[in-house]
Amino acid sequence: MEAPAAVATAKPLLHTLTFSRATVANRVFAAIYTCAVLALLYHHALTALSSTTFLSFSLSLAFLFADFVFGFMWSTTQSFLMRPAHRRVFPENLRKVMREEDFPAMDVFICTADPRKEPPVSVANTALSVMAYDYPAEKLSVYVSDDGGSDLTLFAFVEAAKFGSHWLPFCRRNKVVERCPEAYFGSNYPQSNESKQMKVLSEVGKDKDITGESMPNLIYVSRQKSRNSPHHFKGGALNALLRVSAVMTNAPIILTLDCDMHSNDPQTPHRVLCYFSDATIRSKVGYIQFPQRFHGLNKNDIYACEFKRLFLIHPVGMDGLAGPNHVGTGCFFSRRVFFGGPTSFVSPELPELRPDHVIKEPIQAQSILAMAHHVADCKYEDQSNWGSKVGFRYGSLVEDYYTGYRLQCEGWQSVFCHPNRPAFLGDVPITLNDVLNQNKRWSVGLLEVAFSKYSPVTFGVRAMGPIMGHCYAHSAFGRIWSIPLTIYAFLPQLALLNGVSIFPKVSDTWFFLYAFLFLGAYAQDCLVFILCEGTFQRWWSDQRMWMLRGVTSYLFRSIEFLTKCLGIAAHGFNLTSKVLDGEQSKRYDQGTFEFGVESPMFLPLSTAAIVNLIAFFGGLVGVFRGGDIDGLFVQIFLAGFVVVNCWPIYEAMVLRTDKGRMPTKTTLISTFLAWALYTAASHTPHI
Repeated sequence: MEAPAAVATAKPLLHTLTFSRATVANRVFAAIYTCAVLALLYHHALTALSSTTFLSFSLSLAFLFADFVFGFMWSTTQSFLMRPAHRRVFPENLRKVMREEDFPAMDVFICTADPRKEPPVSVANTALSVMAYDYPAEKLSVYVSDDGGSDLTLFAFVEAAKFGSHWLPFCRRNKVVERCPEAYFGSNYPQSNESKQMKVLSEVGKDKDITGESMPNLIYVSRQKSRNSPHHFKGGALNALLRVSAVMTNAPIILTLDCDMHSNDPQTPHRVLCYFSDATIRSKVGYIQFPQRFHGLNKNDIYACEFKRLFLIHPVGMDGLAGPNHVGTGCFFSRRVFFGGPTSFVSPELPELRPDHVIKEPIQAQSILAMAHHVADCKYEDQSNWGSKVGFRYGSLVEDYYTGYRLQCEGWQSVFCHPNRPAFLGDVPITLNDVLNQNKRWSVGLLEVAFSKYSPVTFGVRAMGPIMGHCYAHSAFGRIWSIPLTIYAFLPQLALLNGVSIFPKVSDTWFFLYAFLFLGAYAQDCLVFILCEGTFQRWWSDQRMWMLRGVTSYLFRSIEFLTKCLGIAAHGFNLTSKVLDGEQSKRYDQGTFEFGVESPMFLPLSTAAIVNLIAFFGGLVGVFRGGDIDGLFVQIFLAGFVVVNCWPIYEAMVLRTDKGRMPTKTTLISTFLAWALYTAASHTPHI
């Protein structure tokens, strides 16, 4: 049943909310599967208690712990299926309820940090794409934070401002929908004479004339940094922009964008106003989150860079509760949300920073510029509430997740807006090393939240309730997937190589419990993925990357986090390169995995692949020689399943000769490690 989310009056409908019909089925399956998980843990406990040797007890304890983690993480995934909801907006009705001159002002924040990995031209394209919104230009301001302090980035924006005076009226005259210049000229749009001329201007920028049309503000900010004052990476940059924009324009709505995430729909602000203009929800809604969508994904999305669960399935599930988490980009905030909860305002230290402050001078006035420099000073936040009670929150490398989490703990709600046409499009890494390194930064930051005093399983559950708390716990604790995945990648296979059965026989009743748990989890996962605009091929890539991450980035970052807690290691903020290589792009488009570099994360991955391959064929040979197929079937099946998933790794180690193959050194070391593990296991007394 579709329920209007606007007041039931004669006013035109702006948005609706519909709850999924699969909710009841999801809850029934969750109840049944929970009973099965508890039965599995009971079986492990019985096996451990009846063990007659230390080795058998240790193995039973290891699998008990692994399956406990599996069960906990599975329970967090079910939180997203308890009350999924879908929304629709009707921007065509917006002008029926408010005039264009009454539209609120908007400030756009774009962050960049390294011109070598984030090309200034791409950042400028992102800025131009939002400057060209179908929105009153005098109500739109774009702020660019350059933490790299690059002269090249500054020059790119000086030229972008000049080019914008031609690009913006061109988009309006020709009703261009794709308003990112780079995307427009690289697309299949019909090229008129005017657009050909515009392309030359984009590339050369010879014509500096102003058309006379009003243009949005474009403000470049490179904040001051000092070794004696922590800069808090992107979170610190966003807070600096929050203060600078407050004294210059102080728009009530703020859009945050990654530098590589350009606008793909000029009507996006109108969709946002369908929510922020609704008086019935305006006081409770802190932000409106759009999904991250990507262009350039290959057919099967081999690295699962679409992140369908994170950016689509999970937000839909949370939207039926208190709303989605913040994912770092494509998010429209109410400025008020950064100053305390809906009913508890936290006043900033300066009246000029209050969200209700009225600016009476132009942005180029000396007093305004002086104040902007003052609030951007590297020592401004010392002994203040910034980062703790005010602004974007510090305490984690993933400032987006942590900020959204803390805001919702304070009582704010959010909205997930998912139009048919993607509101924003971004770039994806095209090498496995970049993909895993991207997950590395996320992993450490999320673990910081998981084991802090604001942990979702304690603080979050108390503040938001058990279901929302578990939703946030899924991301925070997601890196502990490495524990069961690593255990299941090696222990059953090493036991199989020694002919030792560690799972129930096929003829045993307990076997059907294992079969149900495996098939039930995978079937539900596949069904949810496909029903959410997915394909089987992309689902297969997604589950494969989940396993690969489990023994690489998740494992390494869990160890890094542990050593950091012990005071042994430190970490920093790592950027993913947005610079593309021609040969790498070609291999990516063909669906070929890109290894190419010697990365320590490839070692456990290759070692696991080799161990499983040897175990699978060794198990089959043993069965053909009269081995116990009844007792070893589960281990053979498990090894075979891993082998099928690891085919791109075998191909990269043996069959390929291009530059993207697995480095020979990595292959040799992995082979030696696999041999060492087998030797150690074969000299261990049998159970």
